[in-house]
Amino acid sequence: MISRLMLRAGLAVLFAALLYAWSVGPMATPLRAQGPDIGTDAQRESGKTLYLKNCSQCHGEKGDGVGYATPHLNPRPRDFTSGRFKVRTTPNGALPTHQDLVNIIRRGMPYTSMPAWPDLSDQEVSDLAYFLTTFSPDFTNPERAAQPMELPSGPSATAESIELGKKLYEETGCLKCHGNLGRGDGPSAPTLTDDFTQPIRAANLAHPWTFRGGSSREDIFRTMTTGFNGTPMPSFTDSLSTEQRWAITDFIVSLSRSSEPGYANLVVAKPSLDPIDLAKGTALFESAPVARFPIIGQIMEQPRAFHPPTTSVTVQAIYDSESIALLVRWHDMSPQKTGTNGPSLPVPPEEEETSGAAAGSGGASPANPFGDQEVAQPAVVDPFAEAETPAAGAPSEFSDAVSIQIPSQVPTSARKPYFLFGDAQNSVDLWFFDLARPDPLQFTGRGSADVAPNDTGDVTGVASYDQGEWSVIFKRPLRASAGAPLTTGAFLPVAFSVWDGFSRERGNRRGLTAWYSLYLEPEVVTSAVGPMVRTGLLILVIELAVIGWVRWRHGARARGELGGEPSHPAATRA
Repeated sequence: MISRLMLRAGLAVLFAALLYAWSVGPMATPLRAQGPDIGTDAQRESGKTLYLKNCSQCHGEKGDGVGYATPHLNPRPRDFTSGRFKVRTTPNGALPTHQDLVNIIRRGMPYTSMPAWPDLSDQEVSDLAYFLTTFSPDFTNPERAAQPMELPSGPSATAESIELGKKLYEETGCLKCHGNLGRGDGPSAPTLTDDFTQPIRAANLAHPWTFRGGSSREDIFRTMTTGFNGTPMPSFTDSLSTEQRWAITDFIVSLSRSSEPGYANLVVAKPSLDPIDLAKGTALFESAPVARFPIIGQIMEQPRAFHPPTTSVTVQAIYDSESIALLVRWHDMSPQKTGTNGPSLPVPPEEEETSGAAAGSGGASPANPFGDQEVAQPAVVDPFAEAETPAAGAPSEFSDAVSIQIPSQVPTSARKPYFLFGDAQNSVDLWFFDLARPDPLQFTGRGSADVAPNDTGDVTGVASYDQGEWSVIFKRPLRASAGAPLTTGAFLPVAFSVWDGFSRERGNRRGLTAWYSLYLEPEVVTSAVGPMVRTGLLILVIELAVIGWVRWRHGARARGELGGEPSHPAATRA
């Protein structure tokens, strides 16, 4: 009896518990948050070995961006301890995913000191990415783990989407940093700094091959969506719709004719029927082909320029019966038309050690964020602010400048003068244009330490700056009193140098090119068709004559074997 009562009581309790559970709904079991993707101990240890071998020279053994090469680099190496990464697929301010780190290691950052690493295996790149997460505790914090943002495929670009993108580009203030034509010359551009108060340059949207993180439409849309952490480049996710972000992307793509620079090795000078009149300016060169040459830093002799702000120049050339003219163009964030410059101006050696920090600062000395003490949080700078942005264009004590050099004498062998303003055995004729002056000057160079004035008055020129681009024209007689003569149908070595006054470049600190070639295309180019036809007919005639002679000789020999007379069959009678 008692056992039955206990059984009934137990069933009643169980029934009540089930009824209560049904009334309040299913009981949720707490789910454990998925841990951050930081790899295994073995993977991180493998990545550490690769890091110390390949990366610590710039980023430092502690990952704080303080390697022994750091003073020479601009932009500064990434400080991995900060947890701020530019190129990501995650929201603004968030950490990158493991795949984001893999992509940057594999592809590198164009036109910076961060190279691509195509020779590392996929496993090595992955291990290296896992080791980078050890520098910041944020990577082990589950609350900081971020998922990639939705990056939908975009519709095809149309004239309407480009026009909408142009309107949005202006309305959202993009032009205040990047300029009307995207050349990085907006009024705010000279004032821009990153979160470590280091000067930073707005991207040159007209040169997509220099984009950090890729130049495809998808890459540009991703940057518009996620922004660049630690820089003035914001995310537009909240302010622009997906359609609007794709429209601005289409407009940015339209600012450049090509996604590749298409570097050349030859300047072809076209003949001009009319005398060259410098008053016509760049219109003189409408029919001349454009050759683009890369600008590199002068790193052979002190003081060196490791990362010149000018990345390339374009060159066009024409000539008439007496003179040649060359048009040199390049993009410049801030024109410096005051001050002075010269090919042999001295630069204190100590400036080389601070060139990375000072470049682009107009002579200012930014605070050093790499001390032992904790870095203070920088003040937030609004890149779209109206006030005081033009004041950032305060003139530098050094002006912008450009030069062209050719050998003083036509080379008689493959040996050229040393490309750093010649050498003692082979001098160069240097055409130098200080863009704070109205006219160019002429020098004879026998090396960087021996550049002497030789202003014969042969070289003339004009210069102009418009919406982020310098256009400089040099003109010189084909046969001048100094410098190698220029003749049609011949190749002559030519090289270029550019000085950015805003970055305090002068003298040996400059951007330059290697030797390339200048070719004066003959005015009348003889067609190859006529000589080819005449040669073919001559060969045909010779062949027919040989064949006829051979046949005649063969017939004569046959007649000789038969006594010289042809044989006839005997007559028969019926």
